[in-house]
Amino acid sequence: MRVVFMGTPRFAVPVLERLLEVHEVLAVYTRPDAVSRRGSSLVPPPVKECAASHGVRVVQPERVSDPQVVSQMRALEADVICVAAYGAILPRDLLAVPRFGCVNVHASLLPRYRGAAPVQRAILTGETVTGVTIMRMEEGLDTGPYALQVRVEMDELYAEELTQRLSLAGADALLTVLERIEAGTVTWRPQDESKATYAPKVTRADVALDPRDTVTVALRKVRASTPSASVAVVVGDMSVVVLHASTVALALEPGMATLTSSGIALGMADGVLLIDQLRPAGRNAMSGDAFARGRRIQGVVPWRRG
Repeated sequence: MRVVFMGTPRFAVPVLERLLEVHEVLAVYTRPDAVSRRGSSLVPPPVKECAASHGVRVVQPERVSDPQVVSQMRALEADVICVAAYGAILPRDLLAVPRFGCVNVHASLLPRYRGAAPVQRAILTGETVTGVTIMRMEEGLDTGPYALQVRVEMDELYAEELTQRLSLAGADALLTVLERIEAGTVTWRPQDESKATYAPKVTRADVALDPRDTVTVALRKVRASTPSASVAVVVGDMSVVVLHASTVALALEPGMATLTSSGIALGMADGVLLIDQLRPAGRNAMSGDAFARGRRIQGVVPWRRG
């Protein structure tokens, strides 16, 4: 089929790559280049880099609701628009452009976790199973009917790892649905509104560690963290970003910390959290044991959220 693809982050890259293997991708729409976290330069979205490497035309409109964008899309005469984490609401006029509509790859088992951060919210909630849904888009937020859902075990993966697993599952599921659409055998099922939950964007406040947290809750927060919503703590007078953590059998009061040979141990409400991968302020990421060899923490000191 003739396809227009819309997507922006890494989650969308495997979806685009699989589409390119099977269908004619007329153009790729993605968000404009963004300022890097260091604020010194513009960084292209991962989808832009992927499309460019395959020689596919890339379009980066400021506003997808711009009438000129809709006219441009209509002129492409695509059979279907495929969307994976584009990052903006599509207007009604655009949804009506392709003859088979707009089909979205969503990283949850809808109607659970509608919205911007389904992967992180599923981790924070303590789900053990999540999945992907291939849905037909409408004006509501992830409210359209779906054609296929694939369950994916979470296996206590971190957000980045789980996102990659869901992306690969979603890429294959999308191809299955497109095959059914082309054959005229697709069935769209309405979502059960009574079971809908929402997944707003996760902030640093959502993943901030607190000495009153249980170890289980603390581990979920670390697993749900991302570069834009990182977990930071201040141990003594040193600030560090927590990249990975585990549990350790030590006796520490909540709110107290100490250095072990494997990293920094934090006393939580019901046990001890071990920071075994971290990024000290002003330094590169390192393992907990590499940090410990520097012996920057003496004895038992207080810790707090960063």
